[in-house]
Parts: sequence; C-alpha cells; structure tokens
Amino acid sequence: MRVLERGWLSSNSILIDDGAAWVLIDSGYVAHAAQTLALLQHALAGKPLARLINTHCHSDHMGGNAAVQRAHRCRISIPAGEARAIAAWDEAALMLGHTGQSAERFACDDTIAAGDVLRLGGIEWEALAAPGHDMNALMLYSREAHILISGDALWENGFGLIFPELFGQSGGFAATRATLQAIARLDVNTVLPGHGAPFGDAARALDTAFARLDAYEREPAKLARHALKVILSFALMIKGRMALAELPRVLAETPFYGEINRRFLQWSEAELRAYLVQDLQRAGALKIEDGWLLAA
Repeated sequence: MRVLERGWLSSNSILIDDGAAWVLIDSGYVAHAAQTLALLQHALAGKPLARLINTHCHSDHMGGNAAVQRAHRCRISIPAGEARAIAAWDEAALMLGHTGQSAERFACDDTIAAGDVLRLGGIEWEALAAPGHDMNALMLYSREAHILISGDALWENGFGLIFPELFGQSGGFAATRATLQAIARLDVNTVLPGHGAPFGDAARALDTAFARLDAYEREPAKLARHALKVILSFALMIKGRMALAELPRVLAETPFYGEINRRFLQWSEAELRAYLVQDLQRAGALKIEDGWLLAA
C-alpha cells in the first residue's frame, strides 16, 4: 500500500497493489486533478490502475474521479447510498454549488454497500457503514492486517464536519457517535485517514474525537463556527487568493454562509466577515497582503 498524503483540504489517496494492477481509494479535489495524475504516474511505476473506490462523494474525495478515469480507463466504485445523486449529478445533494465547491461529473461503474467484502492486495476488506459526516460514507477494514481506511469518519485529531446537523437534519451527532463506537470495537493497529498522516494510536484519536463530539453536542454553534471557517478556507484554496474587498460578495453569493449564520449565530454581515478573517488569521490559516486574502 502507498498513501499519497495531500493538503488538509484535499483528501489523501491510497494505492493498493492488487498484483496485476493498482486500486486507488479517493481522488482528491478537482483543482488538484493535475497533481493527482502526476502523483499517480510516479507511484504506479508502469502498472495499470484498474479501479477507483470512493469512501464517500464529497468534492474533496471524488473531484479527481473524471480525470483519473479518462487517463487510466479504470472502473469507479462508490458507496451505494451515493449512486442516485451521482447518476443525476444532483449538485444540491452533493453539496457543490451550495458551499461554493465544484467537481467534474463522472459516471460510476458499480457500488459498494456496508457488509460487502472486497479482496484487495491479497487480503479481505470489509465495507463498514460510517454515517455522520456523510450519511452514506463507508470505511474499509482489514481484520487480517488490522488496518482501517477511515475516510472522514476518524482523523488523528478529529473527524469531518457533521453536515446533517449543520443543515438542520437531526441524527448527525448520534450517527457520528455510533460510527466512533463501532471503530472502538475494531482491532486496529493502523488508521489510514482521509486527511492527515496515517497513525497507529486509534484509542487516542478516538478519545480526541469523542471529546470534540461532546463539545459540539453541548454547543452546536461551535460546529457552525468551525464549518464556516472550513468552507472559506476551501474557497481560498480554490482561488489561490481573494481580494479582501471581494469577500462580502463571496459570502452573499454562497448560500452556506448565510444559512449557517441564520441557524446558529445570528451575526450581522460585518460581524461574520470580521470573525472569519480574524479567526483564520489567528489560526495561521490565512494572511492579508496588500488587500488580498491568501491561504497560508
């Protein structure tokens, strides 16, 4: 196996040597498709890529699918629960335009459901349901190798945004807790997350994740504030830079900001802008130079 670790807003890509060919898990963000193809060209070392599997169909995990499929003519497998949205290219269900994100349309060849067993790299992997961040997400777990490919269900320092709760759908917190509890019952030596470096101490990561979930349940506005910063960071990653004077228009034209602000925070537009800029600066995630917002 080879893990291609990406920047924190573009998902990792995981390659499994399946003997005669490679299998790829997740393809990163569409703006990084050229980088993905270059990384693959080097990593594949002349062996074909036969299959691309998505843990879930958010833009940062499936954005490179179309480019990879064109280049390698591989088949694409997605979670069964994502099939309808992908077939119809339902941008609302895929949370694209609503959040100011994008992906190139692709067609899947087959689906994977929780409970399915895949043989990859000479060992068996069980597909496990991982609802919470995405209610249709899957993880892959090898009991033989004690490896968990966790997608956005568990990172070393947390997990992906709990979008159902952000969009007013109850059950996201409970689903996230159930997924974390399911991971805690597994015998795992190595976690290959969707973002960040692979890690070995799953128990410590779970403690961190449960503590973060507890905090969100006590104060849902905490989740909302974090989500707003993540989505603006995505916008900066996509654009490279943004004029500070352009920020009010971006916030007004991207429905996510206004919806989350109204539901959780009730800030004025000026308060929202000030919070995002100041807090992301304080965290070292952006900087301002000559009137430009730059991703740091």
